[in-house]
Amino acid sequence: MPGITTHILDLMHGQPAENVKIELYFSESYAASWQLLQSAVTNADGRLDSPLLNAESTKMGNYEIVFHIGDYFRNKSVELPEPPFLDLVPVRFGLSSPSSNYHVPLLVSPWGYQVYRGS
Repeated sequence: MPGITTHILDLMHGQPAENVKIELYFSESYAASWQLLQSAVTNADGRLDSPLLNAESTKMGNYEIVFHIGDYFRNKSVELPEPPFLDLVPVRFGLSSPSSNYHVPLLVSPWGYQVYRGS
């Protein structure tokens, strides 16, 4: 399915990360300003009910997904320092093939994260 999708796994609790706010931004180039395209919240499976961006709206350029991880862990009653080590986790990537699917999963704990291009 072409477009941009994501999901989040909470490594601390060993479960999908539910109710995480996610924002998707676009920029023609990294030097240009960033435009907010979409804001969404993950479901009980740590996924979105629909793609962040569908195939018809996808174009070549630079994208940034911002994951609101600090709020998620605070809502799970995790004791975090102030400011937290991870609060907003921005992931920037280039999209060169609008007809392809870009799945960007996030594996996260309060102290680290991993991101990759999934399938």
